[in-house]
Amino acid sequence: MLRLYRKPSKGLIGVDISSTSVKVLELSVKNNRYWVESYALVHLPEGSVVEKNILNLEAVGDALERAVNLANVQSTDVALAVPTSMVITKIIEMDADMNDDEREIQIRDDAEQYIPFPLDEASLDFEVLPDRLANPNRVNVLLVATRIENVEARSEALELGGLTPKIADVESFAIENAFKVFSDTLPMGVNTVGILDIGHTMTTLSVMRNNKVIYTREQVFGGETTDPGNSKPLWFIFCGSRACQKKPYFA
Repeated sequence: MLRLYRKPSKGLIGVDISSTSVKVLELSVKNNRYWVESYALVHLPEGSVVEKNILNLEAVGDALERAVNLANVQSTDVALAVPTSMVITKIIEMDADMNDDEREIQIRDDAEQYIPFPLDEASLDFEVLPDRLANPNRVNVLLVATRIENVEARSEALELGGLTPKIADVESFAIENAFKVFSDTLPMGVNTVGILDIGHTMTTLSVMRNNKVIYTREQVFGGETTDPGNSKPLWFIFCGSRACQKKPYFA
């Protein structure tokens, strides 16, 4: 089973599954900068994804296959993100001298305190945070959990599209990592920033402070609500390279 919140590796493409389309993006790093190598967007049949729940796996898989062919990506290994609203995060304090196996056993033993659904229905992961505590024998551990079906539905759609899921992240953490790429371009003294993601039917507000997400809120409100006549999503890529000016593929 694909585990939630794994560290990224090389040779991955990014996939976004929204309520109206799927998007595929392949980046490379040159001279310490990110370049867009290829990307594509393919529209989904209405009702395939509703409020971030995949209802038509075959339609999503077919759209992903078409997007991959249009983008002509060099890899089929994928990093995906689970919607923040489907995920539970909790910072817990644990003994510093425990290994990962011992931590997982302890977390599962105490899971009822943190996870409001049966443990056999949960996909969970954890990471020891670098925070320094007053007691040097204790550490903070980030616990991340979601229902298995949330990860498996996305994984199955990717596999139907001929892709291999390798990384399952959380949308808010993915935003946090992306923000760090250009945070040093902000004006001096600015340490709190709001990021607004307006989708077709959902809008997400993320508040960043010192490169960390401190608040996230999702609302069932998007471009469809503000402008029902605009059926095509509007999306932008901001970066300093000419590669970002490539014309995207739409289908």
